[in-house]
Amino acid sequence: MNTAGHPEATAHRGLELTPFRGLRYDPDRVGSLAAVTSPPYDVVVRPDGLHHLQDADPYNIVRLILPQAATPGARNEQAAKTLRRWLSEGVLTTDTEPGLYVYEQHDGDGMLQRGIIGALRVTEPAEGLVLPHEDVMPHVVADRAALMRATSANLEPLLLTYRGNGTAADTTAVIERTVEGPPLLATTTEDGFSHRLWSITDPADLARVQSDLARHQALIADGHHRWATYRRLRAEHPSPSAWDYGLVLLVDTARYPLRVRAIHRLLHGLTVRDALAALDGLFRVRRLEVPLPQALETLADAACAGNAFLIAGDGSFHLVDRPDAALLARTVPADRPAAWRTLDATVLHATLLAHVWHIPEDDPTRIAYIHDTAATVRKAERDGGTAVLMHPVREDVVRDLARQGVTMPRKSTSFGPKPASGLVLRALDL
Repeated sequence: MNTAGHPEATAHRGLELTPFRGLRYDPDRVGSLAAVTSPPYDVVVRPDGLHHLQDADPYNIVRLILPQAATPGARNEQAAKTLRRWLSEGVLTTDTEPGLYVYEQHDGDGMLQRGIIGALRVTEPAEGLVLPHEDVMPHVVADRAALMRATSANLEPLLLTYRGNGTAADTTAVIERTVEGPPLLATTTEDGFSHRLWSITDPADLARVQSDLARHQALIADGHHRWATYRRLRAEHPSPSAWDYGLVLLVDTARYPLRVRAIHRLLHGLTVRDALAALDGLFRVRRLEVPLPQALETLADAACAGNAFLIAGDGSFHLVDRPDAALLARTVPADRPAAWRTLDATVLHATLLAHVWHIPEDDPTRIAYIHDTAATVRKAERDGGTAVLMHPVREDVVRDLARQGVTMPRKSTSFGPKPASGLVLRALDL
């Protein structure tokens, strides 16, 4: 398959997924496997969710992925010391032989996701093998890089998707045969998702998976900052080295479609009253005296007709839609495809944040990016800020833009379910 001028199997080696010796919790040393897991670092709602996870178990993975100390250097050193201590105490143990790992998640609503965890060769965007679809914030990449340097570990897998073809010899066939056997671990987390993990160590199965994946390209579904971190760290270390690879979960969305949800914005220091006043004459604003679920339904209907957002934080919801055409022409860059120019995230960042509210998109003192809708609203109401609730983008739009080499504004999408952090780690010096 050729897309956007990127031959997947001719000019490049293709996706190169390699086995590794997984680092996993010893279930006899922790309260429960569920109690030591965490959502990915950027999904944890701080400080509430962070404190909850820290209290869940003294060995919760959040102590590694979000260490707490007075300075960044102290935080990273603390994570490194904690990891070394857990290794020396046998809380974390290394699997005896290298393998790829089949990972399954399912919930009570019929959502089933299966994929394969391995160490993926880190490539540059020009190779057209791992396609980003969002921009990244340099300070977040720097933060993650410092943590990975200190711990010499990939502490959580990022989520990549690809489109398989359903043949009998492909990766999905190996996965579905593997899950018929007993798993290495099984647990259910408090969000209702059940998690199971198996290892693939048979040379024939490993060869089938690697041969199949070498014909594909992948889309970064979740983990743009960690992928950018992998690229930075690989450039810092002479090749060949363990830093040439990074921990990922690869999911075939032709077989296991992901959910696509929005990531919301919390604007610090901007009241709802001031936010709405600045929109006068630029957008249509309607107050909705309905609960959150109905407000989101109204947002979904409005988003079908054009750009639309929900503003919250004052006890009500306000539908903001129908932007002034002249305003968009003045503020949205014209050198991108129409699909990009009309994205809600594009209008939010280029028009609302930059030109109407004057809020820098990468200033953590002014803006936060939160995945949980209700939590975003609660924090806005509690802090006196403004919540901007978004409608999700379709996966086909995301993939098409990525194949054109066009990145979306940062934090435009939330693919899921995301892999739980803490089920398998990769130590680079083992």
